[in-house]
Amino acid sequence: MTGKKILKEVKDWAIVIGVAVLISLFINFFVIVNATVPSSSMERTIMTNDRVIGLRFSYYFEEPDRGDIVIFHFPDNEDILYIKRIIGLPGEKVEIKDGEVYIDGVALEEPYIAEKTRECGTKEIYEVPEGHYFMMGDNRNNSSDSRYWNNTYLAKDKIIGKAVLRYWPGIKLLK
Repeated sequence: MTGKKILKEVKDWAIVIGVAVLISLFINFFVIVNATVPSSSMERTIMTNDRVIGLRFSYYFEEPDRGDIVIFHFPDNEDILYIKRIIGLPGEKVEIKDGEVYIDGVALEEPYIAEKTRECGTKEIYEVPEGHYFMMGDNRNNSSDSRYWNNTYLAKDKIIGKAVLRYWPGIKLLK
């Protein structure tokens, strides 16, 4: 190979690698969020050390809904990513009594939890402000969630994405 051919080959590969890096950065910053679950707070649905993918654009066109599992910046320390389930929507009253969660006085059906919710001894009635959400883990009795945070409610703009897929270990759609 001549020097010109080698330079052309290197240039062609550099362009391919550069385009691949730009595409992967675009996907990572605008399409998906990749997260590891560090604790047992979502167990039965997502186990400790599971790897999940969330869609960053899920809430560009629709509002978050009760039951959605979301990846977000922890309200008390935004350097930490959390993953929890949305329980209370803006304007709702969330109450925890006798091991059940009530939304505006109606018991919430929660097939994803394994045991009744223990009352935490602190405030048990929460009024969710507009633009915010009340979050809880599926493993209620082992979850640092809205009940325990200094900043009780999650602002919508702190949501990074809706968790949709566990890919490690094994593939599982999240509901």
